[in-house]
Amino acid sequence: MFYRKLGRDSSARKALFRSMLTSFFAHGRIETTEAKAKEVSKLIAKMITLAKRGDLHARRQVLSYLLDEEVTTKLFDEIAPKYKDRQGGYTRVLKLGPRRGDAAPMAILELV
Repeated sequence: MFYRKLGRDSSARKALFRSMLTSFFAHGRIETTEAKAKEVSKLIAKMITLAKRGDLHARRQVLSYLLDEEVTTKLFDEIAPKYKDRQGGYTRVLKLGPRRGDAAPMAILELV
């Protein structure tokens, strides 16, 4: 299976994704590079799918990945019910211009 390594080892990549997911669900949208946005959108889909299930085991699985318990509660109580009839495709990636400084392609990741 192909995935982007983003110039990090596995533990740093996992820590990056955990913090990005937590802030994404807390704020509803984040601005990041295109590559990170595309990778995190896969994890967002998995978390929302777990939250749609809604049982205790799913809550504990999500809580083991997200860093904040309040964000987990928000995901299960507010975000997941909005997507109960949707079969995936929860996020959209809006491409921005290049970032000043290193010209990395930027994007906004938001919920549909």
